[in-house]
Amino acid sequence: MALIDVQVPDIGDFDEVSVIELLVNVGDTVAVDQSLITVESDKASMEIPSSHAGVVKALNVKLGDKVSKGVVIMQVEGAQVEAPAAVTAPAAATAPSAPSASPATPQAARAAPAVAVNAPSDTDCDVLVLGGGPGGYSAAFRAADLGLKVILVERYATIGGVCLNVGCIPSKALLHVASVMDEVKHFADLGVTFAAPKVDINKLRTHKESVIGKLTGGLAAMAKMRKVDILRGFGQFTGPHEIEVAATSGTGQALTGEKRRITFKRAIIAAGSQAVHLPFMPNDERVVDSTGALALKSVPKRMLILGGGIIGLEMGTVYSTLGARLDVVEMMDGLMQGADRDLVKIWQKMNAPRFDNIMLKTKTVGAKATAKGIEVSFEGEGAPAPQTYDLVLQAVGRSPNGKKIGADAAGVAVTERGFIDVDIQMRTNVGHIFAIGDIVGQPMLAHKAVHEAHVAAEVIAGELQGNADLAAAAFNARVIPSVEPPSPIQEQGIDAVAVAMTSVDLLPLPSFVNGALLFKVISHRLSRRNMMITYPMILH
Repeated sequence: MALIDVQVPDIGDFDEVSVIELLVNVGDTVAVDQSLITVESDKASMEIPSSHAGVVKALNVKLGDKVSKGVVIMQVEGAQVEAPAAVTAPAAATAPSAPSASPATPQAARAAPAVAVNAPSDTDCDVLVLGGGPGGYSAAFRAADLGLKVILVERYATIGGVCLNVGCIPSKALLHVASVMDEVKHFADLGVTFAAPKVDINKLRTHKESVIGKLTGGLAAMAKMRKVDILRGFGQFTGPHEIEVAATSGTGQALTGEKRRITFKRAIIAAGSQAVHLPFMPNDERVVDSTGALALKSVPKRMLILGGGIIGLEMGTVYSTLGARLDVVEMMDGLMQGADRDLVKIWQKMNAPRFDNIMLKTKTVGAKATAKGIEVSFEGEGAPAPQTYDLVLQAVGRSPNGKKIGADAAGVAVTERGFIDVDIQMRTNVGHIFAIGDIVGQPMLAHKAVHEAHVAAEVIAGELQGNADLAAAAFNARVIPSVEPPSPIQEQGIDAVAVAMTSVDLLPLPSFVNGALLFKVISHRLSRRNMMITYPMILH
């Protein structure tokens, strides 16, 4: 057996990208096309696959390294069999775990061939949707609108998923309050001074819950109007056309002991993801994830955010405005790694007064609960001595729930990390089972899940009803309107993603502040016309 160098393949227009995750270790056996590392540029992240199969004998890169085409990632011992294809750089803000988005590509290479399974003639529903988040309820509603009988399985008391119940919506409700409080402070510079605000934490919490309740109530009404049956419980596949639902009760996931089996013709997996918890963090009420932080039980004097991503910094902003002093620790060399670096610099400058310490290139290596608080130890460049905090927020990412739904019983392939590979129609390796949302890969965003949901529902309706147009639906990330370029860019046939990714055609101009949002102006070199890209980066 020879030692083979596994190199970074052609990654498109990127000269150098940062290694943000190592997916294998020395001694692991890897297959051709198995993901080895995750790399990230200012605009996108992607996984680099192995060009050879074999046993990993040496790792040549580490977290934080900059790599480019031709750099040796690792050495494997195995046969000289190369992968047929190179990596294609993904569209902005997408990752290769998500389906390919090019309309010129009829199939996604990452998904195994669909397996045809004859559906039973008598089933409980046409479509079973597992998970009631933005992807799940959107799939259920679209399928019902197209005339299909739909059952939606959701383990919590209300549909809406993480985004609506313990994520995007409540965090934005609190961020709005924080934004107004911060804006009032700025009026002192204009000669208008207000007294210091008095915060009633209970009323603020009630406001947040009322926002959630209004929206979840609206979703329940929409489901009822469409005759979508919502079955509460924890669902696990027991066969290719059958799922067992263990009933849950209360506000959480308490099992009642009751079970029910549901048969279906088609299924859409929308089981989402969960927050990653570091194994060495103590089981203590002063250590929370984003859900715990949104509970807003009290305002700490000193708070640590583990992870410099957007979720942690959002919650840190809220707690800071309410009176907490912040520290943030991040393994990489900057905050918000996926965002435009120019905009991050401005955000960081404007929000610097919130932080006592921004610890970059620093790892959290230990923590213990004490009477005074959570004592946390750090390691890295300029790492301080152990620090004690009143509240520690774990915001180090999310992991998919692919291994918690009994997918193997239905024959659905799940990756080692818990993702489910799909093609551009959101179909898994089992022909009648589809998957959408967080569980199919990055980016884990609600609006991406909604688009995927509509595709899956339309394909299913087309197949069951013999509608060729619906059956041909496919997911294309480039049609999601994140950026809307003005003329003459559109007239030249250059779409927003291509413009954003082709740096040689862009002339960056200064970033500006407009109200509570930050945006960046760029100039197209060919037309010399300016265009504006707005980013959902809230300054307050």
